Amino acid sequence: MRMMKRAVTAAALVFLGAGVATVTAQSGSSNTSETYRQLNLFGDVFERVRAEYVEQVTDEQLIETAINGMLTSLDPHSSYLNKKSFQDMQVQTRGEFGGLGIEVTMENGLVKVVSPIDDTPAFRAGLQPGDLIVQLNGEPVMGLSLNEAVEKMRGPVGSELKLTVRRGEAGEPFEVTLNRAVIKVQSVRFRTEGDIGYVRITSFNEQTQQGLEKAISAIQQQVGDKLKGYVLDLRNNPGGLLDQAVSVSDTFLDKGEIVSTRGRKSEEGTRFNAKPGDLTKGLPLVVLINGGSASASEIVAGALQDHKRAIVMGTQSFGKGSVQTIIPLPGHGAMRLTTARYYTPSGRSIQQLGITPDIEVHAARVEDLDQNIIRRRESDLKGALRNPDAANQNQPPKPATTRPAPGQPGAGNAPAPGAAPNGAPGAAPGAAPGANAPADPDAPAAAANGQQPFDNQLARALDLLRGVALFQARASAR
Repeated sequence: MRMMKRAVTAAALVFLGAGVATVTAQSGSSNTSETYRQLNLFGDVFERVRAEYVEQVTDEQLIETAINGMLTSLDPHSSYLNKKSFQDMQVQTRGEFGGLGIEVTMENGLVKVVSPIDDTPAFRAGLQPGDLIVQLNGEPVMGLSLNEAVEKMRGPVGSELKLTVRRGEAGEPFEVTLNRAVIKVQSVRFRTEGDIGYVRITSFNEQTQQGLEKAISAIQQQVGDKLKGYVLDLRNNPGGLLDQAVSVSDTFLDKGEIVSTRGRKSEEGTRFNAKPGDLTKGLPLVVLINGGSASASEIVAGALQDHKRAIVMGTQSFGKGSVQTIIPLPGHGAMRLTTARYYTPSGRSIQQLGITPDIEVHAARVEDLDQNIIRRRESDLKGALRNPDAANQNQPPKPATTRPAPGQPGAGNAPAPGAAPNGAPGAAPGAAPGANAPADPDAPAAAANGQQPFDNQLARALDLLRGVALFQARASAR
């Protein structure tokens, strides 16, 4: 199979990931005497803390926390990365790193699970998006920064870590013991569902485009001329590298804009366009999203939706429409700074709003009936960027809705519908501790003798694609 055309490499990184972006600092205001007075105030406080705080603290501690405080006060996604955190981020985007296998963020002083990574200790232990980690080895998380908490969760491969977890708004804490492992993120997984190709992208790292091309090639070889279409599963995908989101979108598009970014100044905007060549040869495509689909995932879903290249199915996505640039600080670490908003090809900003599916399909979960469950999205985050176009937002029409029928096979064992990407609280009701672990999104669509969870959203996507193929076949036979 021919290799797909490559999208341009972008300096900006969306949501997760690490990379080197060359950025020229520009002052937003002139150096006035008031600015110097404010800097003198900082210096006075710094010296007073060094001299009189009840315990000795290093200059490095004070400076790093001051910088991080300045950045985190801007929005939920800007932060300071010390040398080690910066190195860890670079390793993570290469697709292999040590840890428990969970994306986490901070909410009200507690560590919140964004999403467990497939086939990792956290995933196998049953952690779910939205779980709150309140203790690590019996020590409270409250009072730690996110970086400090993450450091405590890291450790030698094979060593144990006991987490105390609270699930739901009023859930009782329970304990989970995990064995640390080397986490190898397989960004792209695939299989065939009869005459339909199924491709799941769990995150957007440096391996994603290559993995997608291999998946499409393998599916085409396995199914051949009988191939009716593809399902692209972006559920609980918290995002990743912007250039990979552009490249994945380009895989399915033959022309047109994929995404545009707009910074503070209009001249700083960037547009990314598709190049000729649809690797799937125009076959019907369904994209699955849910509350855990964020950032880079929303770029892909939005581009394919706006170009009417795919039917987007599932539930409302997370709504993170901002771009973060990793700016290295020579001799230190780096700063992750929100530098732009991104817009779908039709000019939509999804910040706080998310992508509205064309067809709304809920996961088959008994817990969805619980009216006490509160789901959170980007718009619920303290300090979240506002959407300047919200008042005049041209959202897609209200989606058609399909819900699982009562008593459907495997109801209650399907994947959790919500996850919260970095910096954003997620929606994650779940069964009682140790009851139903999060279902493997790669499980077959139909439940066989109760051993496999029923994936209602995937089943509806397969039905739709087969219906489209049947309609096209009958129309061509007339």
